[in-house]
Amino acid sequence: MSLKQRLEQANQTGAKPRQQQIENIKDPFSGLKTKIQNKVIGELDIDFTEITEDNDELKTEIELIIKKHIETESLNMTNAQKKKIQEELLNEIIGFGPITRYLEDPDVTEIMVNGPKQIFVEQSGKLQLADAVFKDNNHVLHVIKKIVSAIGRRIDESSPMVDARLKNGSRVNAIIPPLAIDGPSITIRKFSEDPFMVEDLIGFGTLNSKMAELLRACVEGRLNIIVSGGTGSGKTTTLNVLSSFIPDDERIVTIEDAAELQLIQTHIVRLETRPANIEGKGEISIRDLVKNSLRMRPDRIVVGEVRSGEALDMLQAMNTGHDGSLTTAHANSPRDMLSRLETMVLMSGMNLPIRAVRDQVSSAVDLIVQQSRLQDGSRKITYITEVLGMEGDVIILQDIFKFNQKGIDNRGKVIGDFEFTGILPRFLQNLRNHGIELPQSIFQ
Repeated sequence: MSLKQRLEQANQTGAKPRQQQIENIKDPFSGLKTKIQNKVIGELDIDFTEITEDNDELKTEIELIIKKHIETESLNMTNAQKKKIQEELLNEIIGFGPITRYLEDPDVTEIMVNGPKQIFVEQSGKLQLADAVFKDNNHVLHVIKKIVSAIGRRIDESSPMVDARLKNGSRVNAIIPPLAIDGPSITIRKFSEDPFMVEDLIGFGTLNSKMAELLRACVEGRLNIIVSGGTGSGKTTTLNVLSSFIPDDERIVTIEDAAELQLIQTHIVRLETRPANIEGKGEISIRDLVKNSLRMRPDRIVVGEVRSGEALDMLQAMNTGHDGSLTTAHANSPRDMLSRLETMVLMSGMNLPIRAVRDQVSSAVDLIVQQSRLQDGSRKITYITEVLGMEGDVIILQDIFKFNQKGIDNRGKVIGDFEFTGILPRFLQNLRNHGIELPQSIFQ
């Protein structure tokens, strides 16, 4: 059954994409909890870096202060409600602190801690100042160490930057003094514990069903695809959805700096980079893992992001029988993506002429999926572009679908449509060779 048929069947039976099924039930006591939490944090005379899971004395002290403020602030509440708030506040203060409620809020997609007294969150595509604060730098540092220690990473003055992840796959970057002048900084890009599927992206308006059907065929037909876009444009989410189209009987090797991809297939090997130790030794880079993956008999190689010399190894893998590889990279347009690839290949240290680099790129990459974050905070696939090959010294591109923005409505929302450009892709014959026949309705 095609994707279009499944979507029509879902509409007929009243089923909705997952994001429409989730009801965001707000905590009726969230404002009260924030008020009490800020008072408790301000009153505590402790070093948060001393808190451990088995430090019962500190936990008891915190619990007593929480209880005192609950009795003062929470009028007309049952004992059960007071007890529930007390337990939640204790977990928040000694766990991930003031940002715990935002980690649990499905509407919040990003959390930015700029020192102990300033927390910003992105909610429904818009940045806003949160009403919570940390006690001091040590409180922020405690939360950072709690996050990074869970995956065997460390952060201190000798190694003041770290990339990590939460249990649900959310990406965490932390940087501390002396590099962060105003106090320890945390940036968390949240990912759903239940990974988004293509129906969800269609529901969000990231793409339409025709584009989804085309991309599914391209993945199943083993085209090499790069998802490009700016920071926060949703590249990783789209890569995860594209990866879900890979048949379950194939061996997939994923390579990432911090493991975020949530693939649903059975035969997956997940590889993650490793930073250097305190002596500056032992680093394992994306490039090292890409080279190693070629010895692991992969059917597919999925690289979370290429940003340096590993682009050359990725292109060589695509050119030597590892069709169907997927990756992301930072670029503002499909043409810009080609320029970025050239630059990254040259960063590998190989002294290659630019014509040879472009030959590698044009023969390796079949499709560029350009994703953008628009001014209203929405994420759209703005181009699906085919790489046709070389003409002289220039790589030829052909847009298949694009998003045509027509304006802004009175609520500040972008108005526009996904449009087929009218040019049939050349790779259709390649798809037919894999037994995949796309319906002509996609291109009407």
